[in-house]
Amino acid sequence: MIAFPQPSSYIQLVTPSLPHTASHLPRQLSLIVCESLTCPVLSPKYQMLNPQNQFLNSLFEGQKPLVREYVSRIKTQSELSPGSPQFAGFIFDAFATGLKDLANEFDVPWYAFCASDAAYLGWVMHLKALQDEQGVDLTELGNSDSELEIPTLASPIPVKCLPLSSLVKETLPIALEMAGGLTEAKGILVNTFLELELHAVNSLSNGKTPRVYPVGPIVKHEGDGRDVGSDGSKNSRIDIMEWLDDQAPSSVLFLCFGSRGSFRSEQVKEIACALERSGHRFLWSLRKPSPSGKLKSPSDYENFQEVLPQGFLDRTAKIGKVIGWAPQVDILAHQAVGGFASHCGWNSILESIWFGVPIATWPLYAEQQFNAFYMVIELGLGVEIKMDYTMDFQGDDDIIVSADDIMRAIKQLMEEDKEIRKKVKEMSRISEKTLMPGGSSHSSLGHLIDDIIENLP
Repeated sequence: MIAFPQPSSYIQLVTPSLPHTASHLPRQLSLIVCESLTCPVLSPKYQMLNPQNQFLNSLFEGQKPLVREYVSRIKTQSELSPGSPQFAGFIFDAFATGLKDLANEFDVPWYAFCASDAAYLGWVMHLKALQDEQGVDLTELGNSDSELEIPTLASPIPVKCLPLSSLVKETLPIALEMAGGLTEAKGILVNTFLELELHAVNSLSNGKTPRVYPVGPIVKHEGDGRDVGSDGSKNSRIDIMEWLDDQAPSSVLFLCFGSRGSFRSEQVKEIACALERSGHRFLWSLRKPSPSGKLKSPSDYENFQEVLPQGFLDRTAKIGKVIGWAPQVDILAHQAVGGFASHCGWNSILESIWFGVPIATWPLYAEQQFNAFYMVIELGLGVEIKMDYTMDFQGDDDIIVSADDIMRAIKQLMEEDKEIRKKVKEMSRISEKTLMPGGSSHSSLGHLIDDIIENLP
């Protein structure tokens, strides 16, 4: 069992024998799996008062005594009770490598878990090389309109598609610190699979990066059973699924932009216009932005009429449905869904691939622009709405994507590009096989366990 605990809690990973691995463990092992600690988005004022990565470092320092106490209890129990799990090491989230000193204290190996794609992991590692080995001023690079070659990408990537947080002086030290920490790991688990990212994974086998273990796709196969909505039954999970049941196979475009995804009213009206003009069936998860300057997640609208064009809901009543919160996994798994307009978070991408639903890319923040480029240009598994769209964490952006551009992408995704649909369906089949005995991720997990055994203290 692999479990990622909530902040300030730590869970024992016990693997007496895993039938889905290449080998069986001769004894019980105990690993501590530490999730990236949840922290607020840093406002410019806070960044000025707390430069570079001071905030995260202080956060990690505050967590170390809790982890130390928990591990000490495990080790004591192991010594006093023969047959109890033996402590073997740590698995840290890639953003929590600031806890790595604990592994040295207990004289055990530690591994990192990267929840993003292998190509993006390569960018993080290349970022440090650009500064340390080539002397590149990364903050100046962020103002460039040029393209950049990255070892884990076969195609040059426009700088404007790189994560902004990697190229601004306030947050660049955090990215560099993470990259430096990852080089010290015994190995890096990545939520991907070899067949999807063959070039990227092979590029990381360069002797400069710890061994990479593709162990994905780690995705939810069913929803959480939640059945709530902002306007009662109209937005309930049951009502959503019943509406989908009435639609033809692969006929519905699903629009959903993640837990922080929302648009201001001007952009909402352009999306609505595009959907109405396209004539395609749609299911739209429309969230209300938090008030400007407030670091809160979007909420559901009390009344969609306040933001949508007048008469839109009536005119599209036979072909579309607007909802608030969306049970994304359940929707993507439904046979009626034939396209997914997405913010391109890596989890959402893996879910779309798992269920064989092609993507129209509309990234918003973090590494999503990188992922959008990756899906459209590098892997050929999506179409572009706008790859370099960027907003800040308050949901503000000067860019308005026109209804014409949105409609063009909808038609390409739902009508024209049969090759992308075919490729996604094939990758979906491969993603299932990779987790089965003999599959690449199945074998990779087995190699990881073998490595853990070989490095037992």
